[in-house]
Amino acid sequence: MPPLNSNSIRSLKILLHVGFFLSGIATVLIGQVLPILAARLSLNDRQAGDFFIAQFSGSLLGTLLTNWFGRRNKFIFASALGCFLMAGGIILLNFNSLTLCLVGFLINGIGIGLTLPSINMLTLELNPARTASALNILNFFWGVGAILSQPFVDIFSDGTNIFLPTAILVATLLTIGAAIALMPKEIERKPVLNKDNSEDFDAPIWTNPVAWAIALFNFVHVGFESAMGGWLKTYTGRIEDAAGVNWFPPIFLFFLFFVIGRGIAPLFLRFLNENKMLFFGLLTILLGMCVFLFAENVRLLSVGACIAGFGTSSIFPTNLSRFTKIFGESATRRATPLFICGTLGAAFTTWLIGFLSNRYSDLRSGMFVLLISIILLILLQVGLSFRKTKSTRV
Repeated sequence: MPPLNSNSIRSLKILLHVGFFLSGIATVLIGQVLPILAARLSLNDRQAGDFFIAQFSGSLLGTLLTNWFGRRNKFIFASALGCFLMAGGIILLNFNSLTLCLVGFLINGIGIGLTLPSINMLTLELNPARTASALNILNFFWGVGAILSQPFVDIFSDGTNIFLPTAILVATLLTIGAAIALMPKEIERKPVLNKDNSEDFDAPIWTNPVAWAIALFNFVHVGFESAMGGWLKTYTGRIEDAAGVNWFPPIFLFFLFFVIGRGIAPLFLRFLNENKMLFFGLLTILLGMCVFLFAENVRLLSVGACIAGFGTSSIFPTNLSRFTKIFGESATRRATPLFICGTLGAAFTTWLIGFLSNRYSDLRSGMFVLLISIILLILLQVGLSFRKTKSTRV
């Protein structure tokens, strides 16, 4: 067996970041192809919302499988398998069958559910001294993928034909998945019990209400983030004819400022602790959503999307870093409920928006769910901050 060296670890880190970039495209692809598939298959908003249920149901299953792989020290294998499954699901979106498209989103979701937690956990374990910064940088790459998803589909698709963009994405996912699968498995080192961290291994996580409060925070925030990525393009078309802003539509600007925020988050973390960083992000989102929801034209909608995108950029990685700092390094192998709650939040919020839109024949009514989400997150953050001031270890 060849000895491990810094080059092997560096190569794995590069592949994980590229894989996360591709998963960013695959995750928000549903929002970019939703209007296309709705037109091709003649779907209403409630029926289109079923695609979200399919993808996030798959993501939930993938997250549960990640727990199985993590306990067996196989996060690398899970990351590679996730890439292969995303590729398999995405290619099915080219069929003129609602059932096959639903199956495609389900398989894509399983791949996403395997890849996102596995790569996040591997990054935490490979960067124990700077978890928040490393996660923000990693998730920056996810954001770049998300921001490129919209122009990628628009440039390479032809009307309701999305074969070329999906084929390019599938080929790239298969290549990166194969490269990750070939990495030395001994790079992955499961946290080892020793006298310095025995308290972490012994401490029960999911009997602690703070853990569930953080998981609920993840439920609401991932729901918000997924709903913005999934419905914003459709919502823009309901506001007004956006032909004049084709180069910079709100969905593009949301992810552009999302990426900018993640790029500069490590600088903010030099001066702000995690609680202050989360408050700053949530209040920024609240401002953006107030502009967003009351906008009567695409220009104001774009302003709100920019502010909200910048605010939400650092929320997920900072919350994940907070979880591992509170519960210790062994928490990376016991974080499955945290990711499950995020997946459930994504499924519920995206579905609820489609349901309310169809119920009231007004997508704006559904989008008000996002404002309620942010208010709830602020209340949760107040509670979590108060609990953390009681003790440095919960």
